[in-house]
Amino acid sequence: MLDNHRTRSSATLPDTHRRVPGRPAEARRTVERVVHERCRARALACPPEAVADALLVTSELTTNALLHGGGITGFDVEVDAGGVRVSVSDRSDELPVALQAADERGRTRPGGRGWPIVCRLARDVRVAELPRGGKCITAVVPLN
Repeated sequence: MLDNHRTRSSATLPDTHRRVPGRPAEARRTVERVVHERCRARALACPPEAVADALLVTSELTTNALLHGGGITGFDVEVDAGGVRVSVSDRSDELPVALQAADERGRTRPGGRGWPIVCRLARDVRVAELPRGGKCITAVVPLN
């Protein structure tokens, strides 16, 4: 399934002007709050499983930005009938990659599971180069 998932790179996305979380836990709390507020205000169905998926995607994107991207430089979350759109920017121009779970000797590698999780749970994933360097990864997690 991961092999069929497309990651696209587009020219640019505008910088976000939202408060940038310092840690994945802060980002998850923000997503949870925004999702519940928007779902309540718009009378959208927000199944607990879909919210959990959005929180896991948020955690993986922010953790990857911290571990591999030089830190979180931008963060945004939007909710509409199509789902939860989470955008995380970092300083790195490197595109995310999925590593094999085992090395050439068959030994299990630590880590490397975050990007496949994002690709599996999100309906759409886009990677955009930022005008001042770095990238923004946007993942849309369906609410239904």
